Amino acid sequence: MDSDGLTPTSAKVNRVPLGRSGRRLSFEKRLRTWLYLLALPAMALALMLLLGQKASGQTILVCEAGILLAWGLTVSTLVEQIIRPLQTLSNVVAALREDDYSFRARGARRNDAMGDLALEVNALASMLQAQRRGAMEAMALLERVMASIESPLLAFDRQDRLLMLNAAGASAFAISRLMAVGRTAEELHLEHLLKAQDGDLIALSQKGPLSDRWILKRSTFRSGGVQHTMLMFSDVSRALREEERLAWERLIRVLGHEINNSLTPIKSIASSLRGRLMATESSADFERGLAVIENRAESLNRFLQAYRQLMKLPTPRLESTSVASLVHRVVQLEDRVQIVVVASEDLMISVDPAQIEQVLINLVRNAIEAATDADVPGCDHPEVQLGWTRHANDVILFVTDSGPGLSNESNLFVPFYTTKQNGTGIGLMLAQQIAEAHLGSVRLANRGNMRGCVAELRLPVNRT
Repeated sequence: MDSDGLTPTSAKVNRVPLGRSGRRLSFEKRLRTWLYLLALPAMALALMLLLGQKASGQTILVCEAGILLAWGLTVSTLVEQIIRPLQTLSNVVAALREDDYSFRARGARRNDAMGDLALEVNALASMLQAQRRGAMEAMALLERVMASIESPLLAFDRQDRLLMLNAAGASAFAISRLMAVGRTAEELHLEHLLKAQDGDLIALSQKGPLSDRWILKRSTFRSGGVQHTMLMFSDVSRALREEERLAWERLIRVLGHEINNSLTPIKSIASSLRGRLMATESSADFERGLAVIENRAESLNRFLQAYRQLMKLPTPRLESTSVASLVHRVVQLEDRVQIVVVASEDLMISVDPAQIEQVLINLVRNAIEAATDADVPGCDHPEVQLGWTRHANDVILFVTDSGPGLSNESNLFVPFYTTKQNGTGIGLMLAQQIAEAHLGSVRLANRGNMRGCVAELRLPVNRT
């Protein structure tokens, strides 16, 4: 029983009896019986008249048979006139029950009992046909809206069976809509979604990066009198990353201001003291020490300036660019490892070529450094591939390597974080910012059963 105490079969149906008796003949048989009984008075009257005229028995028999035959033909004609309209209306109602609204009763007119009934049945058929057309149009609109919604949308019944799934949901959970509908959440490994509360922040893919975050909105609806659960997911990853970027920007601004206030006088004083030192044997150590202080202060200042530039990424200057030309220009910049180009059909995309080249350069550099890491066994024969492929309305540029793979995917896009000895921790963050400015994304993952890592830059083919 659902929350309001009603079940689909608990609705009371009022049935109006067609007659007084529970056990009776059919309508047609009863009609014929009563009409035949009406012939008895006429036959009795005819018999009395014939007997008064002292007619012979043969004459009486012939007259009575004639009366009975004529009455039988009259009854058959009368019954036909009554039954045929009812059968026609029965066929129309049966067609309505079968969702066929093309049948109508003809020849009906008002101020006639049978005509009024036929016209009302025709009006009912027209109304149901209009309602069905409206329902089909509404369903088609709903399906189109669901297909165009970029947020995953799922609906489950009371037994946790999947009833509805849009294209975005099928893509997000990597399941087939035809195969998934009708199966339980446990069979689809989605039971954790039904346990989540409204407003929870979750990751749709258990294997994806932690930066892939979605907010869950739960709602209920009724179908057939039974309550169902609808789950809708909104991608808040980009908004949260933007908030994180602003937080890092504020932090870097404060750190840069405070450190520069200390570095500037340190560098100035060190330079001034070096100029005042006498050229003596004992002053060499002081000069070297002051030179170290000055150089490190300058290096730290350049380090801070690099982060300031990261936080002030210019707006992309879009122009139509060939994907193949971008890839080949990046390949020509590297000579440490022979990069294999996995070519596909060339595409023209609207991007800022300089910024996209910088993203590819960073990804290729990371791949080469991972594949040629001397501290990792098995890197004697480094392999790096750069290519592209089209997926729906996006182009995916990918870089694969034969390195050790990723050890910590959750910190890939965190500023300052790096696993390299001389790394700055801004390469992937810069790539991510550039990709998002182009309405795209950057993703890194291990290659599964194969050794190494794959980095993907996804960009829209038709930018809107």
